[in-house]
Amino acid sequence: QVRLVESGGGLVQAGGSLRLSCAAAGSGFRLNRMGWYRQPPGKQRELVATITSGGSTNYADSVKGRFTISRDNAKNTVFLQMNSLKPEDTAVYYCKVQVEWPRNYELWGQGTQVTVSS
Repeated sequence: QVRLVESGGGLVQAGGSLRLSCAAAGSGFRLNRMGWYRQPPGKQRELVATITSGGSTNYADSVKGRFTISRDNAKNTVFLQMNSLKPEDTAVYYCKVQVEWPRNYELWGQGTQVTVSS
């Protein structure tokens, strides 16, 4: 059994920074792609960034140059460093991981609120 534990959300002023973490807890599994998604108020969930087990990254255009995704494979943890935050970054941020062994499935975290004040 794998479960995800997210942390790091909060309230920050525009121009500030936050770092989100998502740890996959459990034993006997292997992860492939890990990523972050967000759901702004009244809008649909959208991709923020993903990272493969080999370290290849992909970012939404809206966060390129401001956000950095990284992972610690030994700790099954993915991070999202968010700099130069804008009010439009306000959303619930969700971690998603692809478990590839012992079976292939996707798992979502519980979400963490990020609020950026102007």
